Amino acid sequence: MSDPDFDTDDAAHDEPSRSQRRREALAVFDLAERLVNLSETQLAHLPLDDDLRAAIMHTRRITQHIARKREIQFLAKQMRRREDEELEALRAALDHDRDLSRRETAELHRLEDWRERLIEQGDDALSALLELFPHADRQHLRTLARQARVERNENRPPHAFRELFRELRELFAVNDEQE
Repeated sequence: MSDPDFDTDDAAHDEPSRSQRRREALAVFDLAERLVNLSETQLAHLPLDDDLRAAIMHTRRITQHIARKREIQFLAKQMRRREDEELEALRAALDHDRDLSRRETAELHRLEDWRERLIEQGDDALSALLELFPHADRQHLRTLARQARVERNENRPPHAFRELFRELRELFAVNDEQE
């Protein structure tokens, strides 16, 4: 004798558990919150249909905390009614943007580190840089580093400091294109 409540072939067992449905709903809520917090240009690059874009824009106009959270929950509810493929495409686009942003930030940090090394260490850092970029203008970079050091010590506007950064960015950009 078999108990119908414990039948393993029942279709109800194929459905996700209540906990799983809640995790999925929270993931969609997080996605909706991320979409609302994006800038206009970031939103423009995402694969959004007009209805969803309008709902996001409506939600962004609400400034009161509780009302905004309630509106994000409503936006998430609308998003849960969509196909999983649409949501996955949005997540993939957001993850791609995040990865790109991380790479750009890492590149900026690398350039800033080189600039600081050139200003602080002088010719030693310049020699190390010229090993990487033998075609670089040694005299121009040395002059910019010295001027940046003087600007910093005398609390003057950072003209050479910024110009040194631009020169480094060009060097690394040319090197990346050649690779």
